[in-house]
Amino acid sequence: MSEYKIHTVETAPEESKEMLNGAEKQLGFIPNLYAIMAEAPAALKAYNGLSQNFESSSLSSTEQQVVLLATSYVNECHYCVAVHSTIAQMQKIDTAIVDAIRSGAPITDSKLEALRKFSQAVVDKRGWISEDDVESFISAGYSQAQLLEVIVGVTQKTLSNYINHIVQTPLDEAFEPNKWEKVEV
Repeated sequence: MSEYKIHTVETAPEESKEMLNGAEKQLGFIPNLYAIMAEAPAALKAYNGLSQNFESSSLSSTEQQVVLLATSYVNECHYCVAVHSTIAQMQKIDTAIVDAIRSGAPITDSKLEALRKFSQAVVDKRGWISEDDVESFISAGYSQAQLLEVIVGVTQKTLSNYINHIVQTPLDEAFEPNKWEKVEV
């Protein structure tokens, strides 16, 4: 497989430069995923748009990270599980929640567990979820609108998970403490 360039602001296509500048200002560095996606401004714009839209959803930051981690777990994305584990730590999300998702174990909070299971069902079944899947999600206290918001988060992560699989994005040093490999349970 050919290697993908890890762009800097200087080497990126013109349409990607502003987004890379924004990432660097916000995070203090340009994550390798962004630096690689910069090669195709449409990919970087799509990812940023989905990310911004998901962040503005009615789901809490904890719920958002559950969706993003659960999707990355099912898709076995080493890069995104490490990144979102780090983000969860920065957001002071209970480590037991993150550890459960990373290990494939149930979350003790029943509502968050319903969200994890629903998110993973969407990925596993490629959207062909059952009425029971929907009913379990709604019965846990989520709304129909939130069901659609979960799809936005799953889509965001599926985009980055697939890119990471194909281009073999190297893990950034900032995410190394949360390096991850799927362990079958």
